[in-house]
Amino acid sequence: MGGTVKPISAQAAAGAGSGAAGQIVLLGCGFVADLYMRALQAMPGIKVAGVWDSDAARLAAFCSHWNLTARDGLDTLLAQAPDALVLNLTNPSAHFETSKACLEAGRHVYSEKPLAMTVEDAKALHRLAANKGLMLASAPCSALGEAAQTIGHALRTGIAGTPRLIYAELDDGFIPQAAYDKWLTESGAPWPYEDEFRVGCTLEHAGYYLTWLISWFGPVRTVVAASAETIPDKQGTGPFAPDFSTATLFFENGPVTRLTCSIVAPHDHGIRIVGDKGVLSCKAAWDNAAKVRFARRITLRRRLMEHPFPRPIRLKQPTHPKVKRWGAAAMNFMLGPAEVLEALRDNRPCRMSNDFALHLTEVTLAIQNAGETRGAQRMTTTCDPMEPMPWAK
Repeated sequence: MGGTVKPISAQAAAGAGSGAAGQIVLLGCGFVADLYMRALQAMPGIKVAGVWDSDAARLAAFCSHWNLTARDGLDTLLAQAPDALVLNLTNPSAHFETSKACLEAGRHVYSEKPLAMTVEDAKALHRLAANKGLMLASAPCSALGEAAQTIGHALRTGIAGTPRLIYAELDDGFIPQAAYDKWLTESGAPWPYEDEFRVGCTLEHAGYYLTWLISWFGPVRTVVAASAETIPDKQGTGPFAPDFSTATLFFENGPVTRLTCSIVAPHDHGIRIVGDKGVLSCKAAWDNAAKVRFARRITLRRRLMEHPFPRPIRLKQPTHPKVKRWGAAAMNFMLGPAEVLEALRDNRPCRMSNDFALHLTEVTLAIQNAGETRGAQRMTTTCDPMEPMPWAK
């Protein structure tokens, strides 16, 4: 991975959905923090009121690169910006304790995925936020992006007819053989390979399609999954999480879906939605502006097939501010925090709701922890489908 910050066009910066204003503070400034800062350049009106990380050297390098103010502890970070939204960008194993501390201090929290490493801890955070009347949102936020919203609009308008089956893939290639020791962000943060291998590709990546699916169809009723570690002896100190998982998802009000995650199989980030009239598809989950296509079903010389030249499906522009590609992704990581800030400003329900965050976490953990024998798992949490963005209605 690698890249440089490129200027955002004036048209993109003026896109719908860029009206959020307010303050944020960053808790943690590792690899993912640079992705948020890169996206922030496209979101005028959102200001960083402080940064803290327990690694003093990393904190200094990050704040120097982005010209931000470093704080000397979590208490100081919160005290110096009492109205700021907290972006919890710490390592996943620290999410529960750090988010809990912020909620107990009366602060709204937007957490990197996962919300917590266990369902019990995620439910505890959800209860705490509810008791204090606080927002608790969770990444990823690509469900707010143009590609996901385009498919959502196509589903609502029946372009493909009734959806019957969905295949979604999040395979990243044979990552243990990649040159990941050379993956550095602009501020010099290395890709945290040990943490990535310990947390696992399902917790890290399944949300990129789960959020799309839950935003369109609402809650998952039952997860039937399996997971395994197929590549032993990865670099670093284990134990390591499964590097492969596959799940069949049964929604309360949606089509049966198969979702696969791995850091083993050749790269494939595609989704195909099979409907009565044909197939909706998108090939790049990590690109907000990825092309969405519809191939209608036809019969040619007695052969049933999808049209070989799918037609593009587009929303009226502009939609939201875009971020140039860096490494494997072209995602605006600030769409989620912006949605939280706008909901607070407008005193309205947040699309990235507390219930949504908890349900996403439970489904993801059910897939990750399925192993060989877990079988069908009934979900204990629920949430509403996501309200479409104004420019996608």
